[in-house]
Amino acid sequence: MKGSIIAGAVATLAAGAAAQAGAWAQCGGQNWSGATTCVSGHTCVFVNQWYSQCQPGAAPQPTTLATSTTRAATTSAAATPTLAPGKFKWFGTNQAGGEFGEKTYPGVWGTHFIFPDNNAIRTLINQGYNTFRVGFAMERLAQNGLTNSFDAGYLRNFTDSINFITNAGAYAVLDPHNYGRYFGNIITNTADFQTFWRNLATQFVNNHRVIFDTNNEYHTMSQDLVLQLNQAAINGIRAAGAKEQYIWVEGNSWSGAWTWNVTNTNLVALTDPENKIIYQMHQYLDSDGSGTAPACVNAQIGAQRVVGATAWLRANNKKGILGEFAGGPNDVCKQAVRGLLDHLKANSDVWQGALWWAGGPWWGDYMFSFEPPSGTGYVNYNNILREYI
Repeated sequence: MKGSIIAGAVATLAAGAAAQAGAWAQCGGQNWSGATTCVSGHTCVFVNQWYSQCQPGAAPQPTTLATSTTRAATTSAAATPTLAPGKFKWFGTNQAGGEFGEKTYPGVWGTHFIFPDNNAIRTLINQGYNTFRVGFAMERLAQNGLTNSFDAGYLRNFTDSINFITNAGAYAVLDPHNYGRYFGNIITNTADFQTFWRNLATQFVNNHRVIFDTNNEYHTMSQDLVLQLNQAAINGIRAAGAKEQYIWVEGNSWSGAWTWNVTNTNLVALTDPENKIIYQMHQYLDSDGSGTAPACVNAQIGAQRVVGATAWLRANNKKGILGEFAGGPNDVCKQAVRGLLDHLKANSDVWQGALWWAGGPWWGDYMFSFEPPSGTGYVNYNNILREYI
């Protein structure tokens, strides 16, 4: 939920209208003041009222938008704007709780930490959500060192939650919510980290609806170390015999999408013998990108903050997932979230989906809570998100 440097491609969006927008860049939208024509071989394609994009092709497309949520009518059938095709592979929510009670280790289940409410998960699955990222603390699972055996009770409760999700036909993402740290210290021993992941993957080797997330939001670390830790996790998972599952890798600088193409470029070097790496990024829409304020910068900020990451994924022939996103309970954020999801869907050749932050039974009145039936995020955004299922 952190980030302070807007990626170079995002800054380009503010360029004057005299210049032509580059491939896959923004070229229109409500209140857009940048370029409205595209470089040769690309066409400005309407995505939604806040965002048009330069996509390959030569046929002209209108960029003028209606003032309402309905698209402007055109007299030429050939010029009628259409949404770019796309379908998400993974779309759902984070499920927080297993990592709660930070620094109270090992803690007590039901007092310091909790795992997802199965009834809430079932409600979301019945509505079409198919992916749930379940947080846990490495310190509770491996209490006496990364290479040591796992705590049986914590592993059992965690596994029960994962199995409930996958037995219901959905995907469960195993999320060590540790920020590249263990007991507060940056993990520097890649061999130990690889062993931890081999041990964990062994527990789920036969569950093909499990997805492995190497670690939540590495930050303020050596960029080379982030690369090496991700690679160690991949190596450990595959060494356990887990060949079918996808692996979601994360980046430095809180895995922010808006800084990815200037911060995490070295992660292109990651390798997987099964070719199932997915680059997981996070993006919030408040002024500092931390996800700590209910106000979004403006209605266009959602698409603007990920366009540089989109270009990076495509240029490097990689696939991405927006593993965390959210917006406050207000109309500006709702427009920004729609713009964000429309951009991801329009670029579904590289973006595989998105997960809202966050569900979980202990959120109370938290502004982003997606816990049915009364979580603030759920009440304000469920109908919007279901449009993308």
